[in-house]
Amino acid sequence: MPEKVLIIDDEKDMLMLLQRILSDKIPHQVITENDPLKVSDLLRKEDFSLIVTDLKMPQLNGIQVLEMAKSRDPDIPVVVMTAYGTIESAIEATRKGVFDYITKPFRKERIVHVVQQALKWRQLRKENTLLREKLEASTGSRLLIGTSKAMQNLQRQIDKVAGTSATVLITGESGTGKELVARAIHQFSRRSDKTFIPVNCSAIPESIIESELFGHMRGAFTGAVKDKKGLVEESNHGTLFLDEIGDLSPSMQVKLLRLLQEGEYKPIGSNAIRKVDIRFLAATNQVLLDRIRRGDFREDLFYRLNVINIHLPPLRDRVDDIPLLAAHFLEKHNALHGKSVKKIEHKAMDYLVVRDWPGNVRELENLIERGVIMSASETLLIEDLTSSDAPDTKCAPCVPSSSDDIFDMPFKEAKDKLLEEFQTEYISRILARHAGNVSQAARESGLKRQYLHRLMRETNLESKTFKKPDQAD
Repeated sequence: MPEKVLIIDDEKDMLMLLQRILSDKIPHQVITENDPLKVSDLLRKEDFSLIVTDLKMPQLNGIQVLEMAKSRDPDIPVVVMTAYGTIESAIEATRKGVFDYITKPFRKERIVHVVQQALKWRQLRKENTLLREKLEASTGSRLLIGTSKAMQNLQRQIDKVAGTSATVLITGESGTGKELVARAIHQFSRRSDKTFIPVNCSAIPESIIESELFGHMRGAFTGAVKDKKGLVEESNHGTLFLDEIGDLSPSMQVKLLRLLQEGEYKPIGSNAIRKVDIRFLAATNQVLLDRIRRGDFREDLFYRLNVINIHLPPLRDRVDDIPLLAAHFLEKHNALHGKSVKKIEHKAMDYLVVRDWPGNVRELENLIERGVIMSASETLLIEDLTSSDAPDTKCAPCVPSSSDDIFDMPFKEAKDKLLEEFQTEYISRILARHAGNVSQAARESGLKRQYLHRLMRETNLESKTFKKPDQAD
C-alpha cells in the first residue's frame, strides 16, 4: 500500500490543481480535503507522510492544522501555503515546526521541489530511527556476555522464542539484565525493523500511567489541551516491553489484560475502541505468584503474561562469567572516561569473583567504573575497587597473600576458602575503621545491618573486639 500525502485547502480548484501536479511527481497517494473540520478525524484514522495545508481557512487555520498534526506525530513534515504572506505568519509557522512556507501564487516547480524534499526528509528520519533502534538492540545483545552454562541456556531460550509472537515474562533479581534480554528477543524477531518501546511501570506515577500507555483525547481531563498518542499506539506493529510489571495498580492490570487478550484499548476520553498488533514482553524482579496469593496481582493477567518464562540467573550463580564481564566493562569505561587501564590484577579479580553481588551485573559495572576512574596506572588494583578510605596499602591485602595457592585446588574448595578468608579480613577492617559500630560499617559496605551481623557470626567476629578502650559498651 502506497504512503499518503494529505492536502488541505478550502478552495476545491486549488486541491484539484495540486493533486494533478503531485500525482505525476511522487509515488504517494494524494488525499485532498476541503473541509478543515474533517482534518482531525483524518489524522486519527490515517497515517500520512506529509501534510500540505493552506494558512487562511474558515473555522480552522493552517497553524492549527500544524499543531494538531505535530501533536500526533512530531516528525511529520508540514508545508504551509498562503496568499497572505507576512513576516509574522512565517515566524509563527517556523516556531511551530513547519517544514516550509510557500506563498501563492507559486510555480509548479516550486511546490514539486518542496514536497519532494519534505518526503526525503521524512524518509531519512524513519531510516535514522530504525538504525538507532537496531544499534541499541545490537548493543543489548552484545551485553549478554558469558560462556557459563547458565548463559548458554539463556541464549538458547532467546533463540527459540525470538522468532515467535509469544508473550514472554522475564524474571530475575534487579540488575541481572532483563531489559537486555528483551532487546535481544526483539532484535532477532520478525519485528526487528519496527519500534521497541520500553516502559518502566514503577517509574511512571499511577496518576498518569494510563495516559502514558493509552493516550488521551483533548478535554479528557484538566490540562488535556490536545490529543496525545500513547505508547501502545507508538508500539503498533513493534514490541512493547513492560518492565517492573508487578508494580501496576489493580485498575491498570484490568486494562492491560484486555489489551493482551483482544489487542484493544481506548484512549482516555474516547469511546472508540482501537486495535493494535503488538509483541508483548514483560519483566519483574518480584515473585508474582506470591503477589497473587496476597491479592495484589491478577491471576488471569499472570497466566496471560507467562506464556513463556525466561529466568535470569543472579551473578553469584555464574561466577565463571565475571572475568569476561569485568573485561568488557573495563573497555567500555576506559572509552567513556578517557582512561587507559589495560588489565585487572589477580588480587582484584579474586576480590570480584568472591563477592556476593546483591546488585548483580549492574553492581559489577558500577564497581568497575569506579575502579577505572580511581586508577592511576595501566593495571586496575584492588585498592581502586575498594572505598577511598581503605586501609594503607602496606597493610595485609583484602585477599590473602596465599591466594596464589588456591589455583592448585578444585574450584569449589578454592572459592569457599577464598570467600571465608576474604569475609573475615573485610569485616575485620570495616569494623575496625568504625570502632565496632555495626550500623556505620553496614552503611559503608552497602550491606543490610542484619546481614552484616550474620556474616560476623559466621566468621566468629564480635563488635566489642574493635571498640576503643575509652568506648562504653
